[in-house]
Amino acid sequence: MKKEFATYIQNLQNEICSSLEEIDGKSSFREDDWDREGGGGGKTRVISKGDVFEKGGVNISTVHGELPEPIKKHFNVEDGWFWAGGISLVVHPKSPMIPTVHANFRYFELYDDEEMMHPVDGWFGGGADLTPYYLYEEDARHFHQVFKDVCEKHGEDLYPDFKKQCDEYFYNSHRNEARGIGGLFFDYLRADDKRSLDDWHAFAEDTGKVFLDSYMPIVERRKDETYGEEERYWQEIRRGRYVEFNLIHDRGTLFGLKTNGRIESILMSLPPEVRWDYDFKPEKGSREAKLLEVLKEPREWV
Repeated sequence: MKKEFATYIQNLQNEICSSLEEIDGKSSFREDDWDREGGGGGKTRVISKGDVFEKGGVNISTVHGELPEPIKKHFNVEDGWFWAGGISLVVHPKSPMIPTVHANFRYFELYDDEEMMHPVDGWFGGGADLTPYYLYEEDARHFHQVFKDVCEKHGEDLYPDFKKQCDEYFYNSHRNEARGIGGLFFDYLRADDKRSLDDWHAFAEDTGKVFLDSYMPIVERRKDETYGEEERYWQEIRRGRYVEFNLIHDRGTLFGLKTNGRIESILMSLPPEVRWDYDFKPEKGSREAKLLEVLKEPREWV
């Protein structure tokens, strides 16, 4: 299963990068292959200073070895070895009319022997979420509809559950507001009495396959919208909230730092231009204020 998943993330990285380059028309991805001390490595691809995308990263990795001490404590084991493979992407568009998007899809195996021949545990995780700076409700509905449709191929119980988990996870509790308008979030998808690990494997891959369907039509609709310095200023304020979440709350960032991950790959999710203004408040009744109202409580988009 891990070999199949490794091939899947390689192909998905190629497909997503090609599509982003095509719609940008100016910039292309820089590629870095890297090795992890302790086992494994990955391929980081970053695009920057484009006509459409100011910064974006689409990374894959397959890493393995002995569990670091913090992770041993998390799993309550004295000895343990692991294999983890995944794809993670964040795209920060230049225009504040296009939302930032994040997605990742991953597989983890746990072993009790150094040869890592027979896993004693395994699970899938991942999801996708949208962070708009200006709210276009039709874009939010489209994004959620794509992932609702793919969830329902695997069970009508999945979308409501994983949508709720996304709303709860991508939440800046110190600000009492959501990071964006959500999407899907799932983790620790193990075999149970309803679904086998093969079933979860198919689900995780299917959600990754529809990522471009969920995001690219939004980029096409918004890339020629006009904006000025005020809209750009607001975008940078909201990017600050994005940075706060990633550095304070995000499990993936913390896992990467605790497992001696590649710093450049881990922090590629951060936008290039950000601002924190003291006690900044948008004008009442403005589009900026409307976004903040929406981010106060989870909303059903479809």
